[in-house]
This record gives sequence, structure tokens and C-alpha cells, in this order.
Amino acid sequence: MKSPLLALPGAVPAEGVDEDVAAHYGDLFREQRALADGTGFVDLSHRGVVAVTGEDRLSWLHLLLTQHVTDLPAGRATEALILSAHGHIEHALYLVDDGTTTWAHVEPGTQDALIAYLESMKFFYRVEVTDRTGDFAVVYLPAGSIAEVPEGVVVRETPYGRDLLLPRTDLESYAGKAGPAAGLLAHEALRVEHHRPRLGFETDHRTIPHELGWIGSAVHLQKGCYRGQETVARVQNLGKPPRRLVFLHLDGSEVHLPPRGAELRLAGDGPDGRKIGFITTAVRHHELGPIALALVKRNVPLDAPLLADTTAAAQEVVVEP
Repeated sequence: MKSPLLALPGAVPAEGVDEDVAAHYGDLFREQRALADGTGFVDLSHRGVVAVTGEDRLSWLHLLLTQHVTDLPAGRATEALILSAHGHIEHALYLVDDGTTTWAHVEPGTQDALIAYLESMKFFYRVEVTDRTGDFAVVYLPAGSIAEVPEGVVVRETPYGRDLLLPRTDLESYAGKAGPAAGLLAHEALRVEHHRPRLGFETDHRTIPHELGWIGSAVHLQKGCYRGQETVARVQNLGKPPRRLVFLHLDGSEVHLPPRGAELRLAGDGPDGRKIGFITTAVRHHELGPIALALVKRNVPLDAPLLADTTAAAQEVVVEP
């Protein structure tokens, strides 16, 4: 759903799955600094919004998700995954329950497949699953923001900021009083800085939770009975995920950022050396310069300098090998 905020002065549309919201409004670093200082907002109205109602909603979701949600208190934010039978990540849900409804926002365009899966698992449980993307828009307020939250709006509060589920009809009017608009590129730069994975960016068809550090924040190790749990338990006990997420400082003299999928090699191996990983997200940060997240093979030395195509990169550990 194309955001009406693309009509704001200076708005430049994002690309790919994010094309329905603004990448920036004319000054990427100013927008990043505003968010880092706790001011402004980010339009995430292209994200899918799914609601689950019914008295069995939490106990039912507990059986399907990687997170422990049976006794999820009203207002407490959490994250959860849905895995394949082989433990590969299929969906990432950003959840909050308001006491009568469990709300989730998800990656743009993934809500239909998520709802189809949830509907197939209803059986005799007293639950209803509804696509509310057309009714609600996700708006991000950074940590420390003092922007007013309209009465009755569902809020997910996390250490990184607040996600508002705003009635879509109120999006334009709220933007006029929430402070300066920051584009998605500013939001992505802070996400990469905080080493936070994103479905479809840090994941591919064979990604498992341990590789991205999603254990703890989105996977509860003391519960079972969900699809893919055997893989999670096996990797947890053996401690050997095949790949690991790393944070990269990229050579700032390069004009262009390496694209997603750019091959990573050990710097000493030259351009034709063995591939040991790939870039997942590369951004320009207002303080750190060009940075990226990447997936590399587990046994890549922690201090090894890398090459992303022709761009030199130094790694920091996100997931221990």
C-alpha cells in the first residue's frame, strides 16, 4: 500500500519490498541524527499487520511460534519466528497483546502467506486471524522520543523505540505533529548499527535462528512443540551453526556500497579466492561511515580481513562461532 507520506517535500521512494515508503526526505544523515537523538518518526506503513483474537489466542500461538507467549502480559512487546519442519526461518513476527487481541507486524507482502499458514493450523481452537494491513499503519518512534501517542493506539515498546499501530486514516495528520520525518534508510542504518537481523535481508531459504543471534530475543529455549524445534535443540546442544552473522566496517574510500549478495572472500585470497560469505545489508551511517551485516562460514577466523567484491571490510563478532 503506497504511503501518502511519499507526497511530503523531498520524499524519494525506497526500492524493492520497501518501495511503498520513503527511503529518505532529502538529507539522509540529518534524518539519522534526528532518530539517534530521539526525535522524528519513520513511516513503516508498508508493513503487514495481522490480528489474532479469541480466548485461545495465546495458548494457540504458543504451539506455533518459537517464543513463549502463553502468559504474555498485555502491553509487553516480544518477537517470534515461524520455522519450517527443517528449522529454517519462514516468518518473523513483532508481537504485542493488548488484552483482547494479539497484534503482529511483519515484512511487507508476507502477511498473506502467514495468514494462510495460521488458518491451516486453527483446528478446534477458538481463534480468529485477520489481515488488518488496510486498517493500520506502522509508525516508528525512536528511543527517547517524547512525541505524543494518540489515545487508544496499540504500542510496541522496545529498547530500540516504539512501534505504533496507527489507524491508517490518521497517518497524514499524525505525521504533521510527530516531528521531522526520517526515511527508511535512516531506520535501516540504526538497525545495522544494532546488529538486528531482518527477514528477507539477513535470511535466505536455509537460514536457522542460531546463525543470526535470534536465540533469546525471538526463540525461547525452554519450550518445545513447535515446528522446527528439533533443529533448534540440536544446534543449541552441539553449538555448531553452519554460518554466523557478522558486523562489517567497510572501506570508506569506495563510492558505492556493495549490494546485497555481494560475495565475501578472505582478503589475502584475491578476487578469485574462495567465497566465505555474502553481504546481507550495507548502509551509510552518520557516525560510523559505511557499515554492513553479512553471513560468513562459521570457521572464518574472527580477525580475518575480508573483501566484499573489491571493498575491504573488517569484521566484528555478532554471533560467536
